[in-house]
Amino acid sequence: MDKRSSKISVPFLFISCFCHVIQCREAMIEIEHLVTEPPTPFRVPSYRSGLRRIILGTILGFLTGFICAILFACLVRFLIRYLYRTPILKGPVVFSPKIAPRTLQLALSNENQLLGSSPNGRYYRTVLDNGLTIAVKRLEPFESPPSPETLSKSVKRRIQRELEVLASLRHRNLMSLRAYVRESDRFSLVYDYVPYGSLEDAMNRVRENQLQLGWEIRHRIAVGVIKGLHYLHFSCSPRILHYSLKPTNVMLDAEFEPRLADCGLAKFMPNLGQTTSGYTAPECLQSCRYTDKSDVFSFGVILGVLLTGRDPMDPFFGEAASGGSLGRWLRHLQQAGEARESLDKSLLGEEGEEDEMLMAVRIAVVCLSDLPADRPSSDELVPMLTQLHSF
Repeated sequence: MDKRSSKISVPFLFISCFCHVIQCREAMIEIEHLVTEPPTPFRVPSYRSGLRRIILGTILGFLTGFICAILFACLVRFLIRYLYRTPILKGPVVFSPKIAPRTLQLALSNENQLLGSSPNGRYYRTVLDNGLTIAVKRLEPFESPPSPETLSKSVKRRIQRELEVLASLRHRNLMSLRAYVRESDRFSLVYDYVPYGSLEDAMNRVRENQLQLGWEIRHRIAVGVIKGLHYLHFSCSPRILHYSLKPTNVMLDAEFEPRLADCGLAKFMPNLGQTTSGYTAPECLQSCRYTDKSDVFSFGVILGVLLTGRDPMDPFFGEAASGGSLGRWLRHLQQAGEARESLDKSLLGEEGEEDEMLMAVRIAVVCLSDLPADRPSSDELVPMLTQLHSF
C-alpha cells in the first residue's frame, strides 16, 4: 500500500466507525422506547371508553332537549288557555231579541210570583215592561268550603260555558234558554213561561182530583220526554246528559207538550250524588257513576209515575210486599201477571188503551233494571213508545 492510499483509508475508516456508532445509538434508543412504551393491546379499552362517553352524552343531550321542548309546549298551551279562558260575565247575558238587558235586570229586582221550587232552586213568574211573560229559575248558591272563592270562579266559568251550549239547542221538547244573569253568588236562568207549570205540579193536581189526564195526554208526555232525551244523547256534539231528569224539570205547555229544563246543570250543583230522590239510578248512589243509561232509569220512573199516578217516594212502596221502590213493585206485579193492578184507576177504560198501558208497564220495568246494560237506550225507546199501539 502506498503512502497516498494510506492517507485516504484513515479518514474513511474514521467516518465508517463514526457511522457505526450512530447506528448503534439509534438502535439503543429504539430498544429503550419499545421497553418503556405500553403494548398495543392496552390502548383498546381507552378507545372504547371514549366512544361510550360520546354516545352517552349524545343521548343525554337529546333527552334534555326533548324534555325542554315538552315543557315549552305546555307553557305555551297554558298561556293560550289563560288568554282565551271564559271570562266571568256580570249582568244579564241575553240570547233573545225580545228581551232587553236593562228591562230584565229591573224585572228581577222586583217582587215576582213564586211558581215552585226544587232542591237546586226556585221558579218565578215575572212580566217585562214590553208585556212578555217569562219564567225565571234562581239556582241555589254554589259556595262550598273550604275554599269558596276558588271553587266559585271555576264553577261559574263552567256553568257559563254550559249555559251558552244550552242556549244554542233547538228542539220542541227542550226549554229554550232566553237569558241568564250572574249574581254575586248564584245564577238566574230565564226561560219561556209555560202556563201549566211542571209535570210534578200536574200530577199533584191529578192526585188531588183537581185535574184529569187521560192516557192519550200521558202517552204524549212520555213520548215528548224521551224525544227530548234522545236529542240530548244522539244529536248533540258533545253528547249532553241531563243528570236530573224528574217531573220538577219537565215543564208542560198549553197543549201538555213536555219540555225538559236544566239539562246538564245538576252536575255543577254542590249536592250532586247526595240526593236520595226516587228518580236517581242505583249506580249513581253507589259509585256516583252517571251515563246515558242513568237518564233512561230516571225516564223509567217518570213513565211509571204517569202509568200509576203514584209518587215514587210514597210510603206505600216501603209497605208493599215487593218492598222498596216503584220499579220493584212494577216488576213484582208483572212477574205475577197482575200488571193491571198497577195502573191508575182513572186510566182504565177502553180495551185498546189498556193493552197499550200494559205494554208501557213492560217498557218501564225494563228501563228500571238495576244494571245499566239491561236498560234500552233512548234511541231504542223512541220507536218503542211512538209505535206503542202497533205492538
